[in-house]
Amino acid sequence: MTHKYVDDTTLSEITAKSGTSNMQVYCDELVQQSEQAQMNINSKTKEMLIGSISKDPPPHLMLCGATVDRVMTFKLLGIRVSSDLKWADHVNAIVSKAAARLHFLKLLKRAGAPVTDLLHFYTAIVRPVLEYACPVWHSGLTAGQSNAIENIQKRAIRMIYSDSDYEIALIVAGIDSLKDRREILIVRFFKRQVLLYSTTYLSDVTMRLSAA
Repeated sequence: MTHKYVDDTTLSEITAKSGTSNMQVYCDELVQQSEQAQMNINSKTKEMLIGSISKDPPPHLMLCGATVDRVMTFKLLGIRVSSDLKWADHVNAIVSKAAARLHFLKLLKRAGAPVTDLLHFYTAIVRPVLEYACPVWHSGLTAGQSNAIENIQKRAIRMIYSDSDYEIALIVAGIDSLKDRREILIVRFFKRQVLLYSTTYLSDVTMRLSAA
């Protein structure tokens, strides 16, 4: 299958345990299409094997005469995907990035910024890092990973509201825990992207059947 987003293209293939991979054929076709469109293939292209195929891997892919690097993790559209389909690398990355942004929240606090501005900075600049594309990875988090993400918000809340209890501070701030927010965001995503699409598709099918 070919997945495209702006100038990013991802090829995926499901291969049976005893099957043969056709990924090289797909890569060659992609190169041909790119040349026809007068576009260059990025030299940063990577290959990742997922599942039992990694125990008996196919030959390395060749792209434009060069061997494609085979990796265990890869950043795809801002999400760090691992070959074991676990989220430790992604969680570590977003926690580290968000923690670095807390430094600027601390500077604003020292400069005397009001609570409303501090809260706005957190919700606009720090929190989105911890929630980006969460419908993809939330259900795969361990308890420890969920706590690691939540701890960033706890640190931010302590900076903003000093010694207030975390749960009470959330009520005062009018925000939810990050775990609760991820649940809300997933439900919202499901309603907008899955249910709405399904309803539209079924309506289209019904109209076509009625017309027939």
